[in-house]
Amino acid sequence: MAELNTGDGGGKKGSKKVRSKKSNAKVDLTAMVDLAFLLITFFMLTTSLSKPQSMDLGLPDKEEDKTKEKPIKVDQVRTMTIILGKDDKIKWFHGLLESPEPGGSPTDAVYGKNGIRKEILKRVASIPQATGDSKKGMIVIIKPTKKATYRNLVDILDEMAICNVPTYAIVNDITPEEQKLVDEMNK
Repeated sequence: MAELNTGDGGGKKGSKKVRSKKSNAKVDLTAMVDLAFLLITFFMLTTSLSKPQSMDLGLPDKEEDKTKEKPIKVDQVRTMTIILGKDDKIKWFHGLLESPEPGGSPTDAVYGKNGIRKEILKRVASIPQATGDSKKGMIVIIKPTKKATYRNLVDILDEMAICNVPTYAIVNDITPEEQKLVDEMNK
């Protein structure tokens, strides 16, 4: 039983006056402790814990034999390549680097609505008109360099979600021509 002692009462020690002894006042705290544990239990059971936020990412299956891989041919009119460099720098081009689509030569960009998002939205809107098929959407190839940060990759994936890009891929192989662009970016 939990209790609270308030002292033994009575007179002062060494005092010559004789006073009658008072009984100790006791307060039973058992009910308050029970109530506290009931409240703690109630709030623990009724609160919802924050669920971790994660991004859906489709990864390729692990294949044992890589020799069976066939290169995938992609319509260059639908393709946009984004190269992530160090210090939050971005280079992008539309189509192939060797023969970029009109208005799609390698260009610097920044993150945000007035940077890469503006270009992505422009391309997303123009591709169904260029292909003549509204079902064919834009394909973005994201190529982070070794100097790019994890935050840059998450930021560009957020841009893909904001712009409703139907198909995008993260690729880690950079061609020699693209490496020249990366070297220019890192100057």
